Amino acid sequence: MEAFGKVQASHLKRDAYLYVRQSTLRQVLENTESTKRQYALRQRAVALGWPLEQVVVIDSDQGQSGASAVDREGFQRLVADVGLGRVGIVLGLEVSRLARSSSDWYRLLEICALTDTLILDEDGIYDPGHFNDRLLLGLKGTMSEAELHVLRARLRGGVLSKARRGELKSPLPVGLVYGPDDRVILDPDRQVQQAVRLFFQTFRRTGSALATVRVFGKQGLLFPGRVRTGPNKGDLVWGELAHSRTLHVLKNPRYAGAFFFGRRQCRRTVDGRSREELLPQDQWIALFPETHPGYITWAEYEENQRRLRENAQALGADRRKSPPREGPALLQGLAICGLCGQRMTVRYRSCHGRILPHYLCQRQGIQHGQPLCQSIPGRTLDKAIGELLVEAVTPIAIEVTLAVQEELNARAQEVDRLRRQQVERARYEADLAQRRYMRVDPDNRLVADSLEADWNQKLRALAEAQAEYERQCQADRRLLDEEQRAQVLALATDFPRLWQDPGTPDRERKRMARLILEDVTLLKREEITAHIRFRGGATRTLVLPIPLPSPYARRTAQVVVQEIDRLLDGYTDGQIAILLNQQGLRSGEGKPFHRLLVANIRRDYGLRDRFTRLRARGMLTQEEMAAQLGVCTATVKKWRRGGLLPAHHYDDKGGCLYEPPGERPPIKGKHKLGGKQTCRESKERGVV
Repeated sequence: MEAFGKVQASHLKRDAYLYVRQSTLRQVLENTESTKRQYALRQRAVALGWPLEQVVVIDSDQGQSGASAVDREGFQRLVADVGLGRVGIVLGLEVSRLARSSSDWYRLLEICALTDTLILDEDGIYDPGHFNDRLLLGLKGTMSEAELHVLRARLRGGVLSKARRGELKSPLPVGLVYGPDDRVILDPDRQVQQAVRLFFQTFRRTGSALATVRVFGKQGLLFPGRVRTGPNKGDLVWGELAHSRTLHVLKNPRYAGAFFFGRRQCRRTVDGRSREELLPQDQWIALFPETHPGYITWAEYEENQRRLRENAQALGADRRKSPPREGPALLQGLAICGLCGQRMTVRYRSCHGRILPHYLCQRQGIQHGQPLCQSIPGRTLDKAIGELLVEAVTPIAIEVTLAVQEELNARAQEVDRLRRQQVERARYEADLAQRRYMRVDPDNRLVADSLEADWNQKLRALAEAQAEYERQCQADRRLLDEEQRAQVLALATDFPRLWQDPGTPDRERKRMARLILEDVTLLKREEITAHIRFRGGATRTLVLPIPLPSPYARRTAQVVVQEIDRLLDGYTDGQIAILLNQQGLRSGEGKPFHRLLVANIRRDYGLRDRFTRLRARGMLTQEEMAAQLGVCTATVKKWRRGGLLPAHHYDDKGGCLYEPPGERPPIKGKHKLGGKQTCRESKERGVV
């Protein structure tokens, strides 16, 4: 009677909401009795006075855990309708069906108390607005959450116990399988083994995950994988190597023969979602190196992790020693600041179509808003380092050549072996499809047609694999016989030419440098000091002058300016340009001289032009000479051409200045210049 007394007419005017939930899909399929008991609560609502059509069933959260309200749309709908005052009573088999989180449970109680909504479970009816009922509901919610913790701890305790002993059987990456005695062994498939070994060899050679992906893609090699879910779980599949897959393989300690557990930790974010984060190695729950066969040693695994960390930080604020990239900066990732000890970054600028590097130490400046530690131009520095490398490498070029040749041959043989195995696998699948087709009953046309289609598909795949194998073999043979052999021979006989060849990619030049150099410490004072540390411990120090700024570096030499000033007394700008080029002189930019360049230098350095110099010597213009002689300007020009009036050119366009006539001007009379009479104007003036 007390339960019926809590149900008022105001509650019956609103709907009754029945919330049904099972934690996992397996419980939904197997634990059907609990589901029936939850749906049976509809009869409890009818007995309390609600018509059956007013009982709303929310069962969209089947297979969802009650640990959080995130991703539980049904529970979120229930809370929203309670807050809007549409719900008279909330029905659930027990508190754990509604929520196993105290925060979600107390939020629902608070909203029910504000909207005068009742809560019913298998034990009775509760009014969250009453203190005693709310206290009891709170205790039930706390116990429900504690129960979830106890269940989880009980289940995880056994897992942790076996993991700490290194006996936990966990999923293995491709290339490793469990033997008959549950011991980890290498995959019996030889093709899988060789593909994984080639993967690690390629990464060891290139030093970059992305470069490894590019090598596999360029060679047309496939990488194995295992199907993790679905009806084909455990099947071996082959596909193109992806970058994410590459990182997953490189970071997995299983390939080094190590057992590990607890590498990741799950944390909840402020929005209630779960996020996994990778823990440092010293915080893993269990780590036992060399517990089973692997493809690499533990030392190689740690070296791979170090390379990956350096590569990942290459784009960050503190650029660590990163793999060689495309830019022309030879010391990219190798330069260390001599003031603070931080790695220096690279900045490029374009100058007349050329990309010039600058080495900057800017981490502290960026973080604390301070000026840059130091900035060093890299053009002359890289050139000096390159000359030093040529000097250091030339004596051992023959040994390097032999090692490179052996590596190329071994690499080509390994790749060829994997390609042959791909063809063999395709041939085996085609033969298997043929045997299936031959064993089918001819009268069963539906099955026969399907098997025939599968056989044809396998035959096409075999033909494509064979064609691809032949194409790659021809390409490799051509590459080894011509291009790579020529490059190796050039390395042995003419290393300086190979280093200075513009066709040598910057990335390859950096790789050669890293085989010899450990790092270079740079210090900029009155001069640039470079302390070079070679692999093996040898050191060298270079002292270089600080390059002049671009405007000063392109300034014309003072000797050239003085020579132009001297030649202006007797030659025009164009004539001076010819004389300077004949003397082998060049401008500040290293270019030959021409008329306009000489004129610009004359104006920039304030040199007097030839016209001013001739006028200072008393030379007359054509008009002034005509006035003194009493003739027209055309006559003056004719007399100059005839050699009667000495003149001097002051520009390259034919402009002239005349020497004063003095006491012996041209004789007045009848002159024939070039077989022509003097002009009519001269005759009229009496000059015959």
